[in-house]
Amino acid sequence: TSCLTLITVIWSEDYAGNFGWMVFVKFLQGICTATIPTSLNSITQGIVGTVGMTFQASRNDMMSHLGTSINVLFASILAYYLYPNIELIFIVSPLACSGVLYKLCHIRPDDIDLMEARGLKKSTDDLTACYGAVDGVSKEKVLYDEPDTIREVMRNKTLLLFMFITFVYDSANATILPLVMQTLAVGNGRLGAFMSGMCIVIGQGTMVLASKLCGDYSGIYGRKPLFSIGLFSVPVRCLVLTTLVRMRNAGGDTTTLNFFILGTQFFDGIGAGVFGTMLTLVSSDIAVGTGRFSLMLGLSTAAMSMGATVSGYLGEALAQDLGYPRAFEIIGCLALAAALLYVCVMPETLGLNERRYTEAETEKEKLLA
Repeated sequence: TSCLTLITVIWSEDYAGNFGWMVFVKFLQGICTATIPTSLNSITQGIVGTVGMTFQASRNDMMSHLGTSINVLFASILAYYLYPNIELIFIVSPLACSGVLYKLCHIRPDDIDLMEARGLKKSTDDLTACYGAVDGVSKEKVLYDEPDTIREVMRNKTLLLFMFITFVYDSANATILPLVMQTLAVGNGRLGAFMSGMCIVIGQGTMVLASKLCGDYSGIYGRKPLFSIGLFSVPVRCLVLTTLVRMRNAGGDTTTLNFFILGTQFFDGIGAGVFGTMLTLVSSDIAVGTGRFSLMLGLSTAAMSMGATVSGYLGEALAQDLGYPRAFEIIGCLALAAALLYVCVMPETLGLNERRYTEAETEKEKLLA
């Protein structure tokens, strides 16, 4: 993805002279980027297991947001001093990527339990079976239940409901940041470019704390309370943005109101920070015992990406045709619908499959009795 970012910068032309080529490059970049979340989280679960996933997934997200915040802050400072010739800021991406590759190469394949990475459940019928000896030492192989079929995964009602909520949520949320950055950047020159970058820095910085709280408390109080707070922060954010932009359009103090608009990125940090961590954790909860963690997380991520695609068009079209205040109003209503749907319909997923497994075993014992 870093190489494709550089290609975009080097070969882009003024006035969309090679628009088709740029679209193709971004299409390839989207494919590459889509493999990262599922691969990273599968490796994580393979190392720490489903029991340690809550803590480690939140820490992964913390480091991701912290790294993004530092990179964007550095790029924003460069953009401020190099404006209007800001091409050099894109060198930040490959520099950061080199560090990722260096650390990734230090993870040994033997440290990853492939069965744990898939979310398979150990068989209760025969936990171990001897399969020979190596150097005179007897080795035992842990047996696992069979993974669910693709058909069973696609008929999982909890997963389908979560995918729909994810789609609706990101149909609203994904476009808010670009719209906020536009309201700050247009007509503000050098300061506008810097404030646009600070939108990401503030949001990502808040996401670090939000991710940590998810890891510390979602395993104790369940996923729903924290996830609900994250989802409801989006309509609140849209309501505040609508009010601030209308005040600015009515002739209020532009500079002061712009800083207040920038401050709404704390809501973005809460919403996106909680959502990013919980997307992984809820998918992991649903996948326990199925052996299809990567597939389920991939489906959830695909629903999120489709929502983001719709959101980009929807938000820009609303802003162009109706103005920014009205666009924020409509987007806020859509985000509120997703939050209410989650609270009212979605079950608590922490320990979901374990509860179902226990109930099934209880029913089996009753029938045998």
